[in-house]
Amino acid sequence: MKDPIKHIEEIWNILEKSYPDARLLLNFQNPLELLIASILAALCTDEKVNQITRELFKKYPTALDYADSDLQTLEKEIWQTGFYRQKAKSIKGCARKLVDEFNEEVPDNLKDLLKCQGVGRKTANLVLGNAFHKPALPVDTHVKRVAQRLGLTTHEDPDKIEEDLTQLLPKERWLRFSHLLGFHGRKGCAAKKPICPTCFLREYCLFVNL
Repeated sequence: MKDPIKHIEEIWNILEKSYPDARLLLNFQNPLELLIASILAALCTDEKVNQITRELFKKYPTALDYADSDLQTLEKEIWQTGFYRQKAKSIKGCARKLVDEFNEEVPDNLKDLLKCQGVGRKTANLVLGNAFHKPALPVDTHVKRVAQRLGLTTHEDPDKIEEDLTQLLPKERWLRFSHLLGFHGRKGCAAKKPICPTCFLREYCLFVNL
């Protein structure tokens, strides 16, 4: 097996060739929409979130709209994403923070984003990278799984995994690397049935050699 860390450029090139269309699958038009979609996406498919937000974004175009929304109505509107009671509270709480402290604008820095209810590092990095085009490497379940199986990290904590991965590539590649790993996790390196026999990263992977 090739050392994946020493051959990170080879892995990068293979992923780029294999997934040229890798991108964020959540639909959004502005930072607020992405922030709301990211909160809804917890333990829910991007496809389902996109179905829900198609109408949600029309009804609630501003942070104030979410902050002043009726909680029970919002719960009904997002219930199909799962954990809808907690998500509704997070959305309202997050929106209220935007209204009260940030002039209804989504912050463009990690420190302030993390002050918002329902926002962890993954969500904050997702918004920073995709909405504000700043260096960021979101670590979702797919990125975590693929990074671990490739031996790019030995950690379980997403924050530490993020730290490991950001050491491997220059910051202008961080977001792209997250998208590439995520696509491989969805399309090939699935949690239960990875395509190990035909995987193009097999020679770099610890998982198939266990």
